[in-house]
Amino acid sequence: MTVSITQHTAHFATAPQISPDDMAAIAAHGFHTVINNRPDGEGGPDQPTSQAMAQAAQAAGLAYHYLPVISGQITPAQVAEFAATLKAAPGPVLAFCRSGARSTNMWHMGQ
Repeated sequence: MTVSITQHTAHFATAPQISPDDMAAIAAHGFHTVINNRPDGEGGPDQPTSQAMAQAAQAAGLAYHYLPVISGQITPAQVAEFAATLKAAPGPVLAFCRSGARSTNMWHMGQ
C-alpha cells in the first residue's frame, strides 16, 4: 500500500484517496471499517467509484460507509452522521477523501 495514513487515535485514522487495490492492505494493517468522504466523480474519471470501493472493502472483510462531503461545504448534519458512524463502527476506522483533510476536519468537528 502506497497511501500515507495519519493515525489520530487508536480507533481513528485518515488517508488521502485510496484505491480498491488498497483494501486488502488496509485490512492487513488492522483496520475494520473504511469511511469514504469523497463524492463520486469529484476527481474525474480516474477516481474509483464508491460502488467499486464498497465491493473491494467487502472482499477484504471491511465494513464500508459512503458519506460524501463537498470540500468547504461541510454541514452540521454531515458532521453528526460522521460522528455517529464513527462511534458505531467496528474499529479501527480509516476515513479518506482527496487529501485526508476533509475527513480529519469532520472528525475534529464531531468531537
